[in-house]
Amino acid sequence: MDGIHRTEVDGLQAIWHLNQRHEIAIMFVHNTSDPTAIASFEPGDYPDLVQARELLPELAKLWDAVRHDFWTAAIPAHRRPRPPGTSA
Repeated sequence: MDGIHRTEVDGLQAIWHLNQRHEIAIMFVHNTSDPTAIASFEPGDYPDLVQARELLPELAKLWDAVRHDFWTAAIPAHRRPRPPGTSA
């Protein structure tokens, strides 16, 4: 799970990566319909997901989606629990 990740929800996109401590580091948030930045952070000052929630609580759905994307990428498909009633 290396590199830059993009998560989009409700017309907003967060651009994030994992920092050296393997925490989500939010780099940039923008509106997908135009290049307007909603939030932009400098290297070394990227907030983690908890800090991003505190700074911009109105973006809770986006932060939830980032968390979901992180865990989806972090846990290999063969280790994810299967929904009830499905077979291997």
